[in-house]
Amino acid sequence: MQEKTATLNTTLKSLGLKINESKTKILRLKTNNNRLVMVKGKELEDFDSFIYLRSTINKEERVEEDLKKRIQKARQAFSGLKKIWSSKFIKERTKIKIFNSNLKAVLLYGAETWRTNKTTLQKLQSFIVKVCLRQASLVR
Repeated sequence: MQEKTATLNTTLKSLGLKINESKTKILRLKTNNNRLVMVKGKELEDFDSFIYLRSTINKEERVEEDLKKRIQKARQAFSGLKKIWSSKFIKERTKIKIFNSNLKAVLLYGAETWRTNKTTLQKLQSFIVKVCLRQASLVR
């Protein structure tokens, strides 16, 4: 890890960039290696978890906490659009476009940081179908 960090630092210097050692942290995944990693003679700090794109990234690679947060935010967004879902003047096709552009964006924000598995996908699908699409009468 030290070797790769040194190579990165050298490459960045050649481009006129630098690593900010006070802002750079280490999260070690699936390793027993606890050797120090240094930049410009300063030791980089180890972390067990950190926030990136409002998602918590941790050593266990668990996403349950973030998934709950995203579902709750999507549920709030869904409730805020209640008049649209119940409107008889808005076509179903338009409601689906609103759902896809608004609700899915809220639900999946930061999902690129998640380690997805069968359980995560089932929870997302369940929320989308049971809570949103059925309540909005977009699925029968």
